[in-house]
Amino acid sequence: MILTEALRASPALLVAACGLLGLIVGSFLNVVSLRLPRMLHAQAECECREILALPPEPPEPPARLSLLYPPSTCPACGSRIKPWHNVPVLGWLWLRGRCAACRAPISLQYPAVELAAGLAGAVCAWRFGFGLQLAAALPLSWALLALAVIDVREQLLPDDITLPLVWAGLALSCLGVFAADPPASIAGALAGYLSLWSIYHAFRLLTGKKGMGYGDFKLLMALGAWLGIRALPAVVLLSSAAGAVVGIGLILLRGHGRDTPIPFGPFLAGAGWLTLVAGKALIL
Repeated sequence: MILTEALRASPALLVAACGLLGLIVGSFLNVVSLRLPRMLHAQAECECREILALPPEPPEPPARLSLLYPPSTCPACGSRIKPWHNVPVLGWLWLRGRCAACRAPISLQYPAVELAAGLAGAVCAWRFGFGLQLAAALPLSWALLALAVIDVREQLLPDDITLPLVWAGLALSCLGVFAADPPASIAGALAGYLSLWSIYHAFRLLTGKKGMGYGDFKLLMALGAWLGIRALPAVVLLSSAAGAVVGIGLILLRGHGRDTPIPFGPFLAGAGWLTLVAGKALIL
């Protein structure tokens, strides 16, 4: 109770607390981005083998893998990561970006995601202040970050994250947490999915190629449920513009081929978060 009152009374303390919480959550988001795709691929393989009546492969059941087990280890040497080496950002700096046991490089993704989650938490606290809006904006921000990282790494937007976001957005519209009321939230979800679905099939019919994945439809559906139908033009315009700039930059600076796929999810996630934070400044 005393902590709650202190956070309510001091905006600076609230921003600092949410930023610190974001750093901790960011460490977990790294685990999610690495393990969830592996878990989904293993589950899909098992289901396919059951459907095709194939024997399990390998013969021995694989080691149990979840978001909490086994404890974090170095991917190069398999040594257990000590708790003090897992301190967000500081642990990576202390080790100078290398494993304490084998000195193999530790990906820059780890501190980058932690910093991004901390910054997102601090910005949301500054923007919304203490209350239900902040309590909703924080998990949305961190879920969008996780989706962006997974899509960059795997070109995958898991239903395990996007679909719960859809239902959460629809539920919050009934509580009046954000500007979108239930009709606007439902319309936003429908329009978000159907707009990209239509573009996908039109592009496929014209070129014979797939321009995006179904996960992108579901992510925009989730953003429409959270932000309402009036926010979708800003989300689509910002994400398309950013995607075009990055795509052209990769072609000109790195020699990427025009047919090299670029995940669209990070641009949608970033545009959705900016629209959430900016509010009426971007919504028509």
